Amino acid sequence: MKEKAFLPITREETEALGWDTPDFVYVSGDAYVDHPSFGAAIITRVLESKGFRVAVLAQPDYKSCDDFKRFGRPRLGFLVSAGNIDSMVAHYTAAKKKRTCDYYSPGGKMGFRPDRAVIVYCNRIREAYGDVPIILGGLEASLRRFAHYDYWDDRVRRSVLVDSRADILTYGMGENILTRIAELLDKGVPIKKIRDVRGTVYLCKPDDKVNYEVAATFDFNELKADRKKYAEAFGMQYKNQDSISGRAICELYDGKMLVQNPPMPPLEREELDRVYSLPYMRTYHPIYEKDGGVPAIEEVQFSITHNRGCFGACNFCALAFHQGRTVRSRSIESVVTEAKTITEMPSFKGYIHDVGGPTANFRYPSCEKQLKDGVCPGRKCLAPTPCKNLKVDHREYIRVLEEIEKLPRVKKVFVRSGIRFDYLMYDKDDSFFRKLVKDNVSGQLKVAPEHCSSRILSCMGKPNFEVYQGFKNKYFRLTKEIGKEQYLVPYLMSSHPGSTLKDAVELAECLKRDGYAPEQVQDYYPTPGTASTVMYYTGINPLNMKPVYVATDYHEKQLQRALLQFNRPQNAPLVREALIKAGREDLIGYGKDCLVRPENLRNNRTHNPSFDKKGVKEGQYKDAKQKRKKRDEKSVLKQTNIRSTKPVTAKTNKSCKKRTTR
Repeated sequence: MKEKAFLPITREETEALGWDTPDFVYVSGDAYVDHPSFGAAIITRVLESKGFRVAVLAQPDYKSCDDFKRFGRPRLGFLVSAGNIDSMVAHYTAAKKKRTCDYYSPGGKMGFRPDRAVIVYCNRIREAYGDVPIILGGLEASLRRFAHYDYWDDRVRRSVLVDSRADILTYGMGENILTRIAELLDKGVPIKKIRDVRGTVYLCKPDDKVNYEVAATFDFNELKADRKKYAEAFGMQYKNQDSISGRAICELYDGKMLVQNPPMPPLEREELDRVYSLPYMRTYHPIYEKDGGVPAIEEVQFSITHNRGCFGACNFCALAFHQGRTVRSRSIESVVTEAKTITEMPSFKGYIHDVGGPTANFRYPSCEKQLKDGVCPGRKCLAPTPCKNLKVDHREYIRVLEEIEKLPRVKKVFVRSGIRFDYLMYDKDDSFFRKLVKDNVSGQLKVAPEHCSSRILSCMGKPNFEVYQGFKNKYFRLTKEIGKEQYLVPYLMSSHPGSTLKDAVELAECLKRDGYAPEQVQDYYPTPGTASTVMYYTGINPLNMKPVYVATDYHEKQLQRALLQFNRPQNAPLVREALIKAGREDLIGYGKDCLVRPENLRNNRTHNPSFDKKGVKEGQYKDAKQKRKKRDEKSVLKQTNIRSTKPVTAKTNKSCKKRTTR
């Protein structure tokens, strides 16, 4: 039996394998990590399993075309991806400031990939080999396949297929798409003639025949000038992202027509099982050892993905536009087999860090209707209220966890990726909730209420806050019954489209009542491929075409964020300013409901009943100030009211913190 090995990354390695030239060269903006949590690893292993020779060109030197000639001209073409996340998100914060760490690069160092990586890579390949076939894929290409608002340029950019000069683009999960393209190329079909593969986007002449029924055609010149038209276009794209009901969509670009074929059907259980049974090395290439490895592996090395897709469909999340809203899952046997493989790794300490996916507690489509008719284009399965056809069942997920827990070397199995607390609450059987609290929480459970305002939650596509409140109360009740001390870590978001200062004040009051002082707050980040990004740019909700307020001013965003962390002394001036602007001066003072003290303690002594009429001397003032500081710091750590959280310590490579696009 052939020993497992990494795919070749040098010309010497391909020659040692007896290859004159590889069939494909896979170009990636990430360091080479052969683990099924990385798209590059899955695609290259799938093509290898079909008999194709694949070489990996990870993070090539993009300043010239020389490095792209490392393997010579591939027989069938180049596969190009920016990596696991969009290169602009990898490089810049929501405030458009340069990040200090690239989670997917050796040692977490910056500078190994360019901005807008797929465009740069494709242009370098064209310099090197002219008309060689180039196939785009991965998250960056998938989410930028249409004309899209670009937050960093603050304008609508053309499809990345147009700007990159690639031949064809694959969107969504690409295993079957790329297998089909590879087979056609291998049969001698020219890349320009491949126009009928689902899950692909290509360019042609405006009068060329399209192989599928067309839902709509838009003109780029109109989309970049008319925000309402842009919102309408996204709404049409969103409604046609189902493999059963979706139709083709076209865009015109000055003499060319871009065509998106309908989506490829999702992989079924047997297909997913085969993908995850491939011979992954489950770690980064040894070439990175000298740099301290690749930080991204730390969170996933002992984790298992058991499902794909998400019918939660939050408006700020790109999953609906990439993996789709139809859920598929692996068999119990497949998941347990992978767990056995993990237990045999020398560095395994007995803990499976996660058995999850986009949403950990989904295993099947939300209803039987989806299997026949596809997802409903005009409504969501869970929000604002659950669909009457929703099927809620955690029994198989319980079995998955229990079977892994039976393995000899397994001490504990955790669920660390996000769960849908609303879906959990809709289950009339408490079995999974009790098991989760008893066996599968590593001290703290991450959930995503995001906000407390019904109006903002509606803009986000999330359930009403009362559902979270019910979940929280039940979580702590079960925790107490079991006799454990466990916490919730709720994700909160500031400045999402729809949110005003008054909404931020409402959330701050809610946090005050609950005694929760969040260590981290996520500023809303407009990334390609989400309905919320369209709201941010146009001020229109593309799913219903209603107007939405948007905080685009940087200072207002600072005010909203400061309100969510009102307890921090450094935020006090911003909190006071925000409360005054919101007309809520009643929350400035010393009462139990107040968020912040007046600006100058010595000049406002009459507002504090603990001071006598003579005030305090300078020394007494300093002592009182120091006592308050210690008390505030203690309250942040203790969370005196409901024990709702605990400061989170991310398991990352030193100062490099994991980033996700939600």
